[in-house]
Amino acid sequence: MVVDQCMKQEVVTVPVTATIAEAVSLFNDHHVGMLPVLNGEGRLVGILNLRDVLDLIMPAFVNLIDDFDYVGDFGVLEGKQPPNDLLIQPVTAVMGPSVSVPANSGLLRAFAYLHKYELLDLPVVNGRDRLVGLVSRVDVGRALLAGWRLNI
Repeated sequence: MVVDQCMKQEVVTVPVTATIAEAVSLFNDHHVGMLPVLNGEGRLVGILNLRDVLDLIMPAFVNLIDDFDYVGDFGVLEGKQPPNDLLIQPVTAVMGPSVSVPANSGLLRAFAYLHKYELLDLPVVNGRDRLVGLVSRVDVGRALLAGWRLNI
């Protein structure tokens, strides 16, 4: 089986010209955790993960601590919002690289990319780097497991 047989074809995307504030609206309105960033020709130029945006307000100490058991509550930090000058920046300021797989890729290749780049969703492109879908860890896992049978 190849990726295009289990991918989602309806994908919420964000244009390369969008601001972080516009991307935040898309995250909220569509309940997604990743937005492929496309140029005017529909080519994938980057990936904007929800984590990239949330890192704008994440306290610096989070990266220094391994055990959060003693932190009972993050208090006022829960309601923290980035300043407007951050929200009007282009998505290119915080997006990640354009990691993707071709539509005819095998499932294990897709899972390897998901694992290597710590992604939950992976853009799928055609031969011209145009976005044609999105495949998740769950999509790949279910497709791989579908053929597993107990041989007795």
